[in-house]
Amino acid sequence: MLSFNKKAKLIKTDEFSSVFNFRKRITSLYLAIHYQPNQQQHARLGLVVGKKTAKLAVDRNYMRRVLRELFRIHQHEICHVDLVIRVQKKFEPVDYIQIKQQFDLLVNKMNQRISSKSVLNLQENDCLLNRN
Repeated sequence: MLSFNKKAKLIKTDEFSSVFNFRKRITSLYLAIHYQPNQQQHARLGLVVGKKTAKLAVDRNYMRRVLRELFRIHQHEICHVDLVIRVQKKFEPVDYIQIKQQFDLLVNKMNQRISSKSVLNLQENDCLLNRN
């Protein structure tokens, strides 16, 4: 059973700020994912849905609910990172399939970037060890 518990949430302002200051992001038409590797054994999620994007709270809450559910379903496929997902354009229930596809695409792209960086870091460490 997959769950979305309190350990999987970014709550504090400092946690959000550190992810934004890390300056790594991937964007699509509806979503922007800001990410930062973390030291924990799981991914954590923060959501930003501004009033400029959707004026009604009902709409903002729907978007948060959809993104939280997509994260919950895919959380074990995501590398150990802190994610802040920012909604760039309002979406409605008719756009769900497109949002799901964009979310999957962005997560796959992010996982590739993180895994390629970790491979490069391991190769650099091996080179340094071999020189000594």
